[in-house]
Amino acid sequence: MFDWLVVGAGFAGAVLAERLASQRGEKVLVIDRRDHIGGNAFDEYDAAGVLMHRYGPHIFHTNSEQVFRHLSQFTAWRAYQHRVLAKVQDGKLVPMPINRTTVNRLYDLSFTTEEEVENFFQARAEPASPVRTSEDVVVGRVGRELYETFFRGYTRKQWGLDPSELDKSVTSRVPTRADDDDRYFTDSFQFMPRDGYTEMFRKMLDHPNITVMTGTDYAEVKDRHPHRRLIWTGPVDEFFGFRFGKLPYRSLRFDHQTLEQEWFQPVGTLNYPAEDVPYTRITEYKYLTGQVHPKTTITREYPAAEGDPYYPIPRPENAALYKQYEALADATPDTWFVGRLATYRYYNMDQVVAQALSTFRRIEDAVPSVKAAE
Repeated sequence: MFDWLVVGAGFAGAVLAERLASQRGEKVLVIDRRDHIGGNAFDEYDAAGVLMHRYGPHIFHTNSEQVFRHLSQFTAWRAYQHRVLAKVQDGKLVPMPINRTTVNRLYDLSFTTEEEVENFFQARAEPASPVRTSEDVVVGRVGRELYETFFRGYTRKQWGLDPSELDKSVTSRVPTRADDDDRYFTDSFQFMPRDGYTEMFRKMLDHPNITVMTGTDYAEVKDRHPHRRLIWTGPVDEFFGFRFGKLPYRSLRFDHQTLEQEWFQPVGTLNYPAEDVPYTRITEYKYLTGQVHPKTTITREYPAAEGDPYYPIPRPENAALYKQYEALADATPDTWFVGRLATYRYYNMDQVVAQALSTFRRIEDAVPSVKAAE
């Protein structure tokens, strides 16, 4: 008899499994239908010996000291600030998110102050009221031309929808800057796990109270391994047998390539916003990991309608459908739904960790521990 069955060995499942085992002394079975731990953050050494991410780049950043301190129990860190360039018309490479350098390079200008750049944006902005869609966000901030150059094609490829059809939250994730800060993220803590994500997950799950079974589906074990309570981190609609229909997700296809050269591109990620390029971005992992190697491995990302669920699609009708599943989830006893797929939210890694830690605190308040019962 296990005290807990945790379905999914990604951030949500691993963080909760470790807390339940180490803080409450409870027996936890962690399963994952994939053949590895770490979820989408799984990394591995490829055939050439280059450390790469099987499911595309995962770059850790957070403003939460609590989240950073928690994960620091299981990894040392390598400082890394991610930089992204976009390949636009005439093959120009310009910083993304848009900043002063972007504007100067695109328009052959020589702005030196934030005020000049803000005036440039304001002269082109077409504010919408109210702001509802992703198009409204960008056009209202920087105008239609920059929107067309950087956002429309990229978003249409990524989501299979025009930005005018997507909730404002999608493009709100990407800031627009008037200074020359060319970092993709501005969070207080920007690091990569020194020995990789998989090693961090291995240490997190390395506890005598935790049993891990990969290559294992929930349907195979739910009756075979008795358990008192359940943590579910998979798609919430799947848990309920798609009772109200499938929640829409966007998927990705990854084309990994090892090259007989030390470097391929000038930064960690190059974005390709043009619609006539079928992939959205190319990432070169050695920038992220700091690995020294004579070869390099890159990944091209091709968005797809079918495949593993990666991104919940933020549209009002999808949010309404999720609400129906959320009501079922709330009414399911001894079961906690955690993570991007289980709560149908476009969370970053640190947000999933924070949600898992918050869920653990709720469990502490609601469920007497095995220790307390002894």
